[in-house]
Amino acid sequence: MTNANLTRLAVTATLHCLTGCAIGEVLGMVIGTALGWSDLSTIALAVGLAFLFGYSLTIRPVLRSGVPLRTAIKVALVADTVSIAVMEVVDNGVMLAIPGAMEAGLGSVVFWASLAVALAVAFVVTVPVNRALIARGRGHAVTHRYHAAHGAAHAGHEVGHAGHEVGHAGHGSGHAGHEADRAGHEGGRAGHTHH
Repeated sequence: MTNANLTRLAVTATLHCLTGCAIGEVLGMVIGTALGWSDLSTIALAVGLAFLFGYSLTIRPVLRSGVPLRTAIKVALVADTVSIAVMEVVDNGVMLAIPGAMEAGLGSVVFWASLAVALAVAFVVTVPVNRALIARGRGHAVTHRYHAAHGAAHAGHEVGHAGHEVGHAGHGSGHAGHEADRAGHEGGRAGHTHH
């Protein structure tokens, strides 16, 4: 695998992770802040939801490849745990490091700007981590095997469908030939009667 391909896969995997993490992180921060929870409780909720949504986004496509739910969960755990953990440590570390970010409140530009900066920094830090994991056949490289298997099965289904269509067309041609033969036979019989 070339360096460019490896980096592209790492960026894609990190974006995938970032989507789940961002949903969980924002939801957790919003709920915790709205309820007036402490920083620690809010971060704990945000991290928990980030893992939940991160794993869910990986499990769905793996399930579509035809594996049982138990296997899909194992694949998600192997593929995403390190990536999500790194992202969450960096993300929440940045939020805590920005003065007043956690106390700013949902109506404050400071809160949302800080969260956006924290997620951006987490993304930049997590890309090389995912790149190293994929290079070793770990992390999101595991999910690609299932996606490839699903693609091959889908291609096989398409080939089978095309073969069925060809067979159907051949059957149609044979039927038309039979009809033409019958028409010729009827014509010959009519000519014989007329004679």
